Amino acid sequence: MKIGIVLYPTFGGSGVVGTELGKAFAAKGHQVHFITYSQPVRLGSFRENIFYHEVAISDYPLFEYQPYETELTSKMVDVVKYEGLDILHVHYAIPHASAAFMAKQILKSQGIHIPFITTLHGTDITLVGKDPSFEPVISFCINESDAVTAVSESLKSDTYKLFQTKRPIHVIPNFIAPNIEPSNGLGEVRRKYACDGEKILCHVSNFRKVKRVEDVLHIFSIVNKQVRSKLILAGDGPERHIIERLVRELDLGANVIFLGKIRDTAHVLEISDLFLLPSETESFGLAALEAMAVGVPVISSNTGGIPEVNIHGVTGFLSNVGDIEDMASNALNLLFNEEKLTTFKNNALARAHDFDLVKILPMYEKIYFELVGKSE
Repeated sequence: MKIGIVLYPTFGGSGVVGTELGKAFAAKGHQVHFITYSQPVRLGSFRENIFYHEVAISDYPLFEYQPYETELTSKMVDVVKYEGLDILHVHYAIPHASAAFMAKQILKSQGIHIPFITTLHGTDITLVGKDPSFEPVISFCINESDAVTAVSESLKSDTYKLFQTKRPIHVIPNFIAPNIEPSNGLGEVRRKYACDGEKILCHVSNFRKVKRVEDVLHIFSIVNKQVRSKLILAGDGPERHIIERLVRELDLGANVIFLGKIRDTAHVLEISDLFLLPSETESFGLAALEAMAVGVPVISSNTGGIPEVNIHGVTGFLSNVGDIEDMASNALNLLFNEEKLTTFKNNALARAHDFDLVKILPMYEKIYFELVGKSE
């Protein structure tokens, strides 16, 4: 099968999931064509059966804002025609699903039928979807998709609440790539960030307001007063300058480490004892799953799809959004009890295996074959 995958090529969850999905399909012998404006950050080096098609952004003085959706549509038409694609899989509703619809109509006028599947990842629904100006477009894109998937039951429910659609939505959760091997010399790496006897807490995000990174610092401030510890912050974004200022105000400069953007967070997560995710909303909580995949328990809010991943009292703890005292108490509960912490680490690792890509991939493959079969 020849599959076109359209995504945002950045560090965000949808880009990571779309890229890893394509790599997995290529490994199974399918031909995968990534269509986006720059090479996906998780794509890596040359791989068999993988092709990248760059959407060139033209610089026309007439336009104040360049028409990416139109240029993406043209590139999708071009790739489908000349590479003979069987299906398009677009990640994120705007502008990818709307561009896919336009491409489908253009190709239809030329006697070519191309089905497309839209995967909803979260902020395209929970944030963009709350803006009434986007509602007609997103509803239309969902209704015109040949198949629609969402990464959690919570996101599926939100989609039905916010948009005028009755189209069936298949819930296919996010996943972890198989065979995550622990690094050699973990103790040695860990000692570069924390002294022997110190605990390491970690947070990974795009530093947007919705991630509530300020809560991460307040939680750590409470924990650090009772347990010798370090906090590693991986990622970057619009709130970083606020977080840096708060670190100074809380006098935590010697205990907080900013790593900035990194491609592979697994090697940071695996030296950590706890992962903090106090988000305002999460459609799934991929960062939490990636922490659990290397045996790190999660202290999180109980919003959106997080409870579908992090099991309260088993793989970590859930608290109400903004309840930093409860989150800090839950963290200390584990850090004070080494045996309990070890149990939670083992539970987290076991739970992560439920989301192994080997189990998730056939769910997408089944939809692909059904749609391609209908078009033949």
